[in-house]
Amino acid sequence: MRLHPLAADGLIASALTTVAVLLGTEAVAQGWPALDPLAWTLVALLTLPLVLRTRAPVTVCLAVHACWAAYVTLDYWPVVGSFGPMLAVYTVASLRPTRTAAACAALLAGVWIYAGLRSDAGSMASVAGQAVGFPLVLWRFGYVARRTGELTLRLRAEQADRARREVAEERVRIARELHDVVAHHIAVINVQAGLARFVFSSDARTARDALDTIEGASGEALAELRRMLGLLRADGVQGADGAPAPGLDQLDEMVTRVRTGGVGVELRVTGTPRPLPPGVQLCVYRVVQEALTNVLKHAPGAEAAVELAYRAGEVTVSVTDDGPVEGLDPVTPAERGGHGLIGMRERAKLYGGTIVVGPRSEGGFGVRLTLPTPVQAARRGDAVRE
Repeated sequence: MRLHPLAADGLIASALTTVAVLLGTEAVAQGWPALDPLAWTLVALLTLPLVLRTRAPVTVCLAVHACWAAYVTLDYWPVVGSFGPMLAVYTVASLRPTRTAAACAALLAGVWIYAGLRSDAGSMASVAGQAVGFPLVLWRFGYVARRTGELTLRLRAEQADRARREVAEERVRIARELHDVVAHHIAVINVQAGLARFVFSSDARTARDALDTIEGASGEALAELRRMLGLLRADGVQGADGAPAPGLDQLDEMVTRVRTGGVGVELRVTGTPRPLPPGVQLCVYRVVQEALTNVLKHAPGAEAAVELAYRAGEVTVSVTDDGPVEGLDPVTPAERGGHGLIGMRERAKLYGGTIVVGPRSEGGFGVRLTLPTPVQAARRGDAVRE
């Protein structure tokens, strides 16, 4: 549970007030005058303003030191009022520049020596040592706390900026691939439209089939564009590099490449294979590619399995491995993460699917992607049951 800063400072001020009150009751036993109402008022003014120490650290520091000086001048036991000024100096050192903190530390040292002179201390050397040592320690701890806070904020900002850049870069890459997918649909529509116009009068059935194909391809193209415009926000998307987008028919080739890298991979296909939109195929291909790449990097010598399942209304692919072979060092630490997982999640989100990534209870690692198939695919046999 995180406390509001003002509530936390209130608890600290209450605790210091309680300690000061308990010490004040021991004043007579220590050979000092008993605290009267004026002394108790000054004790309260020495600790209660610390509630505002993080909002106005310098003002609070000056106020409590003024009250402490008045308290010492009235010849009360100085120790009772010393906790508030010490915490005030630490607060200034943790929140304000070094020069301001040094001035407040010097103020604490001055009042400390003044209290020693007023109390006729037997050893001024001890008082002087305390007057120098305590402010220096408080200043140092406050300085370290301030630097740690600054570095923490900077680190968080850098991490957030890096995460934004990684997501933007991944979305740009997806946009380039979606460019290929949409271009494919437009090419199909163009060819089928020309065919329909050519046979419109002579072969009505062929023309009707061409129009059905145009309807399906245009619907899939619109779905791809809708996903891209709804999710991708990165500027400067470049055109594709001319290479065709890979699909499910290239999974065998990819599995063969991974086998040559020393990982035994088994590819299984369940259900009745059916045509899927190029974008869905690309998503499945890239997720399998990234998962097998992680097996090569993090689990050398492992046995892996890729299972592609066609189900009613969806397609599921899972990539599992049984962990690295003992004695073979992975390329990178065994903890998997980074750009690859970001890419997987972005792709699953782009096509309205879900992805689960993590270690398996029986050992090794697993990735499971589930993507819904669009309505156009259902019309061409998506309702097939296993």
